[in-house]
Amino acid sequence: MPRIELDPLLRGVSKPARYSGGEWNSIVRPWDEAEVRWALIYPDVYDVGMSNGGLAILYDLLNHTPGALAERAFAPWSDMEASLRSHGAPLFSLENRRPLGEFDALGFSLSYELTYTNVCNMLDLSGIAVLAEERANDAPIVFAGGSGALVPEPLALVIDAFLLGEGEDIVLEVTELLRSWKANGGGARVELLRELARLPGVYVPRFYRWHYNDDGTIGEIESIDEAASLPVVKRFIQGLPPILTKPIVPFLETVHDRAGIEIQRGCTQGCRFCQAGMIYRPLRERTPEEVVAGARALLANTGYDEISLVSLSSTDHSQIDGIVAALRREFGDGLGVSLPSTRVDSFSVDVALACSPRKKHSMTFAPEAGSQRLRNAVSKLVDDEHLLTAARNAFENGWTSIKLYFMVGLPTETMEDVQGIVDWAAQVKQIGREVVGNRARVRVSTSNHVPKAHAPFQWARQDTPAELEPKHQLLRERCRKERLDFTWNDPQESILEGVLSRGDRRVGEAVVDAWRRGARFDAWSEHHKPAIWQSAFAAHGIDPDFYCHRDRDLWEKFPWMHIASGVSESYLRREWMRTQKELTTIDCRDGCQVCGLEHAAQLCELKLQDKVLTQRAVKAGDAVPIIV
Repeated sequence: MPRIELDPLLRGVSKPARYSGGEWNSIVRPWDEAEVRWALIYPDVYDVGMSNGGLAILYDLLNHTPGALAERAFAPWSDMEASLRSHGAPLFSLENRRPLGEFDALGFSLSYELTYTNVCNMLDLSGIAVLAEERANDAPIVFAGGSGALVPEPLALVIDAFLLGEGEDIVLEVTELLRSWKANGGGARVELLRELARLPGVYVPRFYRWHYNDDGTIGEIESIDEAASLPVVKRFIQGLPPILTKPIVPFLETVHDRAGIEIQRGCTQGCRFCQAGMIYRPLRERTPEEVVAGARALLANTGYDEISLVSLSSTDHSQIDGIVAALRREFGDGLGVSLPSTRVDSFSVDVALACSPRKKHSMTFAPEAGSQRLRNAVSKLVDDEHLLTAARNAFENGWTSIKLYFMVGLPTETMEDVQGIVDWAAQVKQIGREVVGNRARVRVSTSNHVPKAHAPFQWARQDTPAELEPKHQLLRERCRKERLDFTWNDPQESILEGVLSRGDRRVGEAVVDAWRRGARFDAWSEHHKPAIWQSAFAAHGIDPDFYCHRDRDLWEKFPWMHIASGVSESYLRREWMRTQKELTTIDCRDGCQVCGLEHAAQLCELKLQDKVLTQRAVKAGDAVPIIV
């Protein structure tokens, strides 16, 4: 099929720049010269997907690989979907505007469960069979990666192969396999999938069969092909990839409209509710020199005047003050530096002040829980003194607005813990009044805890809407009385996330059915339709209570038990048991917790060898070597 003509499709469509391509630093390689063609897909709108760092890294990597080509596609908004269907046009890539069905490989990035029906919809719009078993021999191989790929079963009927873990190495191995396959004349699709299954870190669902107990729980998983290994071990890379210094600059405003540098990968805090803190181990850091060099190239190649220092907890970087100081020396106050994530202490405020000495945005802290007892249970290593001192420091240094982020529905939570959220926020507001008077503003933002796989709380039950409602009611009433802003999430939406977060292959039938009934953009409140999902669940015998709201035995088998994420099940089980005893676990930097990840253990054993000398070096701005 020739290049797609845009003009007829974009008439009457909002935000046409989502579909036009041609942005600064985008790469358009000759279509006919490519040996292997990838379409990298984020199953949400362009405005969201263009802020995804993983997609940007793989796009740059593949387009600088001889013989390979990578182009982008995003979920079309409802008006563009209607236009495509009315014109009988397929979904296409942004660079060469080629139908997605003409690519060799489609790579979906799965970072949020409520995008799964968009995956189905994008395949259908591309003229590709939604169910993997129905695809023609010459159809693209449909891959999926990202954090969602580590819980693959809800999309196992749709995805041909999941790429597990960090993709920088594995995507090149897959590309080489596809190149060789095509060069040798190809063959039956199942044989190509069998070759893919032999690659470490690749999970091909069709080569595995699940068995269930009479009570509906998982019995066993069986490998039904000699190429299919058990378990399938997640991939990770040594160190960090080179900084992406020539990212695409979008034509329209995106969720994170600034340049970004990943200053570290992984986290050592070990909060028990946090999946990311477990699956992105071990910790790997960049030096201040790397960051400054990357920033210099980024600014020259993009025109941005703000850089985000990206990581799960940026102020935990062992040299974060050295990084910020080096950026200030190099660029002065003309460069905006932002921290997307910080810990709850005054050190974070000091770093934020160094990042933005003049421009004061709202300061965000995440205590997560409203009492010390509950913070101990979730192993959130922060206390009242940390927060209140940090809040005073922030107000005294010019901030007038503080946002406090909490979870509601954490394991062992009581109404007293919920009341503690307001008590904390009221104390912060009082400090603000003392320092900046009536300009002080405090916002309480809560999310409903959804237990995630590969984390200690994978055994936890999720609060029902009936259990969450009195907690939200208490917070609404008390926040109003204390003149605190308050936002919260709809408990009904959390149920869907809960089912998809811990679902098995049976849930996948309901996902496809919900899409056929009209489910799209389930993460967007204006599109989320609970009635559709209720009907789909009922049609396939899926009881949300079974997946979300029941207690789980310590030895129950999970739908992700065949995926080795790196952190051992015994470590996660021990952490879950410590929750019941309200015992914290120390930061990995202060002593190895033997989580089971070999490279994490090496880091823990190292313990930076001499902590005192290391701390002195950090304060002096010297480089501290990190061994991985």
